[in-house]
Amino acid sequence: MTDLESFAFGDSPALADELLTLVLAGKKTATCWPASEGGKGVKIGKRWIVKDGQGRARAVVETVELTRRRFKEVDAAFAFDEGEGDRSLGWWRRAHTNYFTRRGEFAPGMEVYCERFRLVEVIDAKWRRAVPLTRRATLLPPCGRRWPAPAGRMRALFTPRRIPGAKCLGRRGGR
Repeated sequence: MTDLESFAFGDSPALADELLTLVLAGKKTATCWPASEGGKGVKIGKRWIVKDGQGRARAVVETVELTRRRFKEVDAAFAFDEGEGDRSLGWWRRAHTNYFTRRGEFAPGMEVYCERFRLVEVIDAKWRRAVPLTRRATLLPPCGRRWPAPAGRMRALFTPRRIPGAKCLGRRGGR
């Protein structure tokens, strides 16, 4: 996996974390960039490491589709697959106009590369190893006790999974 190229979404650590969260939740399966930046070596079947806002590897994605089109030709299906905001085409156009303008790249007739990808692996930071995606699993240590669930917004992001080889340490705090 160390031979894969890596990148972070967006142009700031906060945006990178926000977009990575959408990828891990399964909402974001597409991205785009100005054609003026070139194809960036993207091709169908190529795998990439996605980094969080701190530059840490968090996931592996694989390109499944790549097209080049004018900004105004991006359709509602692609905007939905980008997974941002309310997932509408109007929201997508406003957000990306602002993003490309902020970077000094927006022009009404600009072309963009539109990439669709699939999430291949989540790189589990706590265990420092790749955890292959599974359809149904449980967040249980081998002995059957439940670990505490994350709080707030993070609760919905984590797909429960059994971690092979994890040891049950029992309860902490004397309870």
